[in-house]
Amino acid sequence: MKVPTIDLPTQCTRLSREIHGALEGVMHRGDFVLGEALEQFEAAFARYCGLAYGVGVNSGTDALWLGLMSVGLRPGDEVITTAYTFIATASAIALTGARPVLVDIDPVTYNLDPARVEAAITKRTKAILVVHLFGQPADMDRLRAITRKYRLALVEDCAQAHGARFDGQRVGGFGDAGAFSFYPTKNLSALGDGGIVVTNRADLRDRLRLLRDHGRQEKYLHTILAGNSRLDTIQAAILRVKLRWLEQWNRLRVQHARLYTQLLRTSSQRVVTPSVAPGRTHVYHLYVVRVPSRDRVVAALNRRGIQALVHYPLLYYLQPAFRYLGYRRGSFPVAEQLSREAISLPLYPEMTSRHIRYVARQLVALVGS
Repeated sequence: MKVPTIDLPTQCTRLSREIHGALEGVMHRGDFVLGEALEQFEAAFARYCGLAYGVGVNSGTDALWLGLMSVGLRPGDEVITTAYTFIATASAIALTGARPVLVDIDPVTYNLDPARVEAAITKRTKAILVVHLFGQPADMDRLRAITRKYRLALVEDCAQAHGARFDGQRVGGFGDAGAFSFYPTKNLSALGDGGIVVTNRADLRDRLRLLRDHGRQEKYLHTILAGNSRLDTIQAAILRVKLRWLEQWNRLRVQHARLYTQLLRTSSQRVVTPSVAPGRTHVYHLYVVRVPSRDRVVAALNRRGIQALVHYPLLYYLQPAFRYLGYRRGSFPVAEQLSREAISLPLYPEMTSRHIRYVARQLVALVGS
């Protein structure tokens, strides 16, 4: 059996009539940049998150970068974030001129460990950038308490957590701003790249609109230096169609994850399955397990037609781009253990129970009971 890590063609085919209708509307109006469909999607996605404002941008990375810029980061500032994430999280901090200050992760949820955050705060600390990794919210009660105590900005990296909830509230609105990615593999994805920043603060909305569009206040009047980070109207029209399906897709992801967990926990003690902390709704952008001899297992799964992936085998602070931070192997032992053991199993809404049972059976056969 062939089991891909994700099945984008099937999803697009099922929505082709709705997507084509949305595209025809944009083409009929001809408003390809900052058009009507963008405004409609920004409003719809903000409502979905339970927030007042959304500002569409051209990628999840720019959503993070501009979200951090909007809260006033300056060169020399420090931003605390997680040691285990995609490099874009730390790159966005560095692009503002600030310095990423890393903290190890919780060994159960794999998110930023609040118990370690306060020790990393200095006089230069201006913000915390929290990642809701793999689709599970971080501990927002404890992190918000820290930001209030030290008067720090709080920005959420929600790239993997569209629709995830902490104590009933969707992620993105716990701090000053929430950044989402619409990269094709995300729970809500464009047919290309895209992102959005959501917020309840009108001042941040206004600054984000300047930051994404050359600092333009009105035609030919530019009040700040900025680049071009606009979300294309065509992509916004596609995302507005797909947003209507997001809750159903997330329910299917949760359903598939529960079957994986049931099968693996009853068959093997050598596979560590995801744990969901109390009060949190995991949307399983990725279904990540931990196993011994990870690289051997991944190679064997791939030979058996299962497109298992590894997130993230070489942590970003050990790579040349971030050598200047001065961290070394051994700096963050929990993150480094996860990077040696983690496998992302195929999980997408269009999967069947037959796919899941096949993957689980092959994994147990390779790892043992």
